[in-house]
Amino acid sequence: MRNGIYMGMLAAVLALGGCRKDAAPIPEPIAAVIQKDPITKSDFLLNTFVTITIYDSQDEALLEGSMELCREYEGLLSKTVESSEISAINNRGTGTDRVAVSDATAELIAEGLEFSKLSDGAFDITIEPVSSLWDFTSGQALIPDEEELAKAVEQVDYRKVSVDGNQVVLASPGTRIELGAIAKGYIADRIKEYLVGEGVESAIINLGGNVLCIGEKPDGSAFKIGLQKPFKDRNETIAVLNIRDQSVVTSGVYERHFEKDGVNYHHILNPEDGYPYDNGLLSVTIVSPQSVDGDGLSTTCFSLGLEAGMALVDSMPEVSGYFITEDYEVHYSEGAKELLQGAK
Repeated sequence: MRNGIYMGMLAAVLALGGCRKDAAPIPEPIAAVIQKDPITKSDFLLNTFVTITIYDSQDEALLEGSMELCREYEGLLSKTVESSEISAINNRGTGTDRVAVSDATAELIAEGLEFSKLSDGAFDITIEPVSSLWDFTSGQALIPDEEELAKAVEQVDYRKVSVDGNQVVLASPGTRIELGAIAKGYIADRIKEYLVGEGVESAIINLGGNVLCIGEKPDGSAFKIGLQKPFKDRNETIAVLNIRDQSVVTSGVYERHFEKDGVNYHHILNPEDGYPYDNGLLSVTIVSPQSVDGDGLSTTCFSLGLEAGMALVDSMPEVSGYFITEDYEVHYSEGAKELLQGAK
C-alpha cells in the first residue's frame, strides 16, 4: 500500500513538474522507488570466471578497479604465474630457507597455516608437491604413478613453514606452497574493502562460485544464493539461502574432477596418501562474515569429514555449515536452517 502511494505521488510530481526547470527535487522516499539496473562485469581471472555486480552505483570504474585487484593478487599468489611470489617460494634456489614477500602474501600464508593447524594437517598448504602430480583440467583422466605420489607425500608438512614478518621461512628444500584453497576468499575480502571504501553498500562479488555479498539488495531484501546440487548445472539448487553481508563458499567433489573405471577423482587431496578424500561427502558450504574464512573452512571441514567438520563449525560463532553427503542429504550446523529461504 505504501509503495502504491509513493508511485501515485511520483506520477503526480512528474505530471505537474516535468516541464518546469525550477521544479522542486523529488522527495527522497519517492526517489527511492526509482532504481536503475545494477552494473556488472565479468572476466576470466584466477583460472575461473569472476563477476562483480554493483546495485547502488552506476560508476563503471568501480568494476574495472575490482578486476584490477584480482589481476594484482593473482600476480602475487598464483603458483602458475612464473613471476608470482608463490612461484618465487616454490622455485627458490638450493639452500635458500628464507624468501621475502609482500604483506599480502605473508598474511595469506599465515592464514593458511592457521587452518592447517586447526585441522591437524588434514588441510595443508604444503600440498603442492602432491597436487602438481594431478591434472583435473586436461580431460585425460590420468592417475599419478603410485611411487611418485608416495615420494611427494613425504614433502607435505605445514610445520616446515613459518612466517617471520615479511619473510617466509622453510625448513625443508622440498617444501612448496599452494594457496588455491584460500586465495579466492582472501581476494574477495580485499575487493569488498575496496568497494565499501568507495561508498558501495549493495553488491555481489562472485569469484567462480566463491560468493561475497556486500549489504543487501537496494529494496532491503536479502540476496538469494543457491546451494548447488552436486554434479548438476549451477542453476540446479538443492536449497536457497537468504544472505546479507556474508560470504558463501563451497568445496565439492564435482568442481575439478574426472572419472575413471567408475571412480570419481577430485581435487580435494588427502595429505596422508596423496589421493582424493573419500569420506562420504559431496560438498561442504560455509557461510561466514569473511570470505577467506569460508574458503579455508569449506576445504578444512570437507577434509575432516562430516562429524568432525560439523563439530568445528558449531564451535565458531557467526559461521554456518551445510554438508551434503553421497545420499544427497543436507546436514545443517547449529542455526544454519535459519538462513534457508522460507525458514521461519
